[in-house]
This record gives sequence, structure tokens and C-alpha cells, in this order.
Amino acid sequence: MFNRTGRAVSVALLLCALTVPAWGAQITVFKSKRVLEYKGDGVTRTYRIGLGGSPVGHKLRQGDRKTPEGSYVITHKNPQSQYYLSLGISYPNLDDTARARKAGVISGAQQAAIETAIRRGRAPSQHTPMGGDVFIHGKGAGSDWTLGCVALDDKQMRELYDLVRPGDKVSILP
Repeated sequence: MFNRTGRAVSVALLLCALTVPAWGAQITVFKSKRVLEYKGDGVTRTYRIGLGGSPVGHKLRQGDRKTPEGSYVITHKNPQSQYYLSLGISYPNLDDTARARKAGVISGAQQAAIETAIRRGRAPSQHTPMGGDVFIHGKGAGSDWTLGCVALDDKQMRELYDLVRPGDKVSILP
């Protein structure tokens, strides 16, 4: 197949474009307000949240108890989470990786491996000095108690879990 300029376009690329979901849901986490907002498919919901125990600023390293800031996507849904239900977040992203390398948290080889995985559409290692396994999950929104995740009360988590699909966008703002 060829595009308008006569360049060959792979069938796989076209199939991929045709399978991009039309719903385009957006999750926005407002860390300072302790609020998560979901917008998608004509539905808007707002939920109270808890964050990491030291939530101000960018997540830089494992154990810093910070919730990351930036643009991510939902990677998967876990119906058997130890925290009721959970939604995987695609941390780290390229900006997180560059920040960690500049601060000396990860090596050049670790940065290259993470960036290669991201560019190839694969999940980067969740076991680097940057930390990983960041989720939106249940078990309580009353305080900042997580290791860097976003927590909701279980009833709200069930509702959000049912609305969200892998690939939905997540913005985490200060």
C-alpha cells in the first residue's frame, strides 16, 4: 500500500492505526489537590486520592515514596491486586529516565535499555534504582500512605477499574 506521497506503508502499521481505540479516555491526577479526574466516553468522574508518603516533586529513585509526575498510559489491569484492584502506570517515561540519569541514579546503559524498551513499545524494567511498579489501586484514599502509587477507596476503585482500558492516557500533575 502507498500513502499520498507514494511512500510504502506497511499493512501492520495500517492495522495498528485501525485498532487505536476511539474512546481516548484521560485520567488526570492533581497531586496538590489529592484528586483524580477521569474523562472518557461521555463520562466524567472525580475521586479523592492518597499518594506516596512524600508526594511533593518528581519520583527519582526507588524508596523515595514520591508519586511520579508526567505523561503515562495505563499498561494493564490487575483484578487480583493485593490492593483490591489495580491499574498499571507506564512509569518510567523518557523524561523520568533522563532526569534519573542526570542525577546519577541510573547508568548510561540502564538509560539506554529503558529508552529502547519504551521506543519499541515494551515495558521498561521495573527493577532499576528509579523504582517501578507504580499503580492506581484501592485500599484507601484517606492519607498519603503508598510507596508512590495513587490510592482510592475500594468502591471508587471498582468504578474507575470498570471505566478504564489499557492505553488510556494518564497525566500526573504537581
